[in-house]
Parts: sequence; structure tokens; C-alpha cells
Amino acid sequence: MVRMITFMLSWLLLYTCNTGVRAQHAGISAVQANSNMNVVILGDSNTSIGGDACDRPQGWSKWFRDKFAPATCRSYARSGATWTNTVRTTYNTKEYTEKLSDNNVIYNQVNRLKEDCDAKRHVEPNLILIAAGTNDAWFSTSRPGVFSKTADNAFEYDGGFITGRKASDIRTLAGSVRYCCEMLMERFPDAQIILLTPMQSVAAGTDGIRRAGDIIEGCAHRMGLCVIRQDRESCVYYIREKKSARYTIDGTHTSEDGARRNGCYIANRVSAMLQM
Repeated sequence: MVRMITFMLSWLLLYTCNTGVRAQHAGISAVQANSNMNVVILGDSNTSIGGDACDRPQGWSKWFRDKFAPATCRSYARSGATWTNTVRTTYNTKEYTEKLSDNNVIYNQVNRLKEDCDAKRHVEPNLILIAAGTNDAWFSTSRPGVFSKTADNAFEYDGGFITGRKASDIRTLAGSVRYCCEMLMERFPDAQIILLTPMQSVAAGTDGIRRAGDIIEGCAHRMGLCVIRQDRESCVYYIREKKSARYTIDGTHTSEDGARRNGCYIANRVSAMLQM
């Protein structure tokens, strides 16, 4: 009987130690898995409030960085930015504004990133996240062609990249998504690009957010890119936030709790996508 108890205690101790070692190794692997990732994030206000260094708790990018634990994580996002270009959009990496403007577009965020990497001011990214579309839906009257093409329409030309065209000639959401992503593919061919559709928003309304999300998702699929449908998956829900702000401060921009929940969720989703 004593020998049996001794055997069982020894087995339990060995099992516990081995389990602890496996758990420890699993923890190390989880931390080290992204230690060679250089992440760049493009987007609008819900990303920009996390700061260029992704270190401000009001933005999801801070919590994403903390959980995903990449080697580097830099944001080029600006409040007021849209995917959709206008007839007056030009190459402009010097203008700084946090409001809607002709040059406050993802196109110029891409240009800033390219300039920084060309000048060796920033390491070449191997993961690029783009979280935009809220302002395209919210201020659609300032982007009159925003919904005039579907993803299929935007890819009717299949003779190669459309990056040789002028940004001011591409004034639809679908066309702008294709244009900017192809710019990134051309300059950073080894980087993985993941698109994030806009979250639900009280200010932008449900229809515009859904339409923007459908177009962005459609474009992603046409280019073989992964997409996260934040309007379906994030913690922000139109009906709940309209009644009483819970995970936002105003029905559109995340509170610290909302940013934390969303950032951690995005980190988990991105990690799963990279393992596919």
C-alpha cells in the first residue's frame, strides 16, 4: 500500500513538472512567435488615437502591440482619413491634419511609409494592417463616388496592377482599396497585408458601414488578402452604443475598455491568420 502511494505521488509530481515545462515552453513560443514581425498600421481616428508608437491606451493598436508582441509596431494612421480619393488628391506626405481633406487618404499614408523605408527611417514591414472605412461611410457626401463601384467593378481590368494611374482618377472606395493595396504589394512584396473593415458606428449609421465592409471584404478576396469584419466581430454594437456608450466614448471612437477588448481580439485573429 505504501509502495502504491509512493508510486502515485512520484507519477503525479513527474506529470506536474512535465506539464509545467510544456506550459512554460508554450508561453515562450507564444511570445517569441511574433518577435521577428515588423508591423505597420494604416487607418483613421480609431487607430490614430493609439499614437504613432502604438502606446496610448485609448487606441486598439496599443493593446494589439502588447498582446501580439512584435519586434516593432508603428502607426501611420490619421484621424479623418478615408480610403477614397478625390479629384484633388495629390501626392502629399507633408500635410498634417486630423480632419477630412483631399490628401488625408490612405494613399498618402502609403506614400509616407514608402518614403520612410526608402530613407531607412523605418524598418521594412512584413505585416501591414489597414483599418479604415468609417469616414468613407460617415462623410459619403464629401466622397460622392465612394459606393459607385463594387469590388467586381474595381477588378474588371485584369491586365496587372493599376498603380501607374493617378490617385485623383480613382475616386471610389473599391478602386482606392485596390490601388493602395497594389502599391503596398509592389513596394513590399514579402509583406502580408490584412484589411480591417470599420466597426459599427452610431455617427456613420449601419447601412454605410455595412456597404463599406462588403466592398473592402470583396476587394480583399479578389487580391487574396485576409480580412477582419470588425462590424460583425468587434465589441462595438450600434444599438447598444446608441442607447448608452459602453465601449465607445461617443458611439464611434473607442473607450479604453473598448480599445483593449478590440486590440486583444485583433491580435488573436491576426495570429491565427498568420498560422494558416
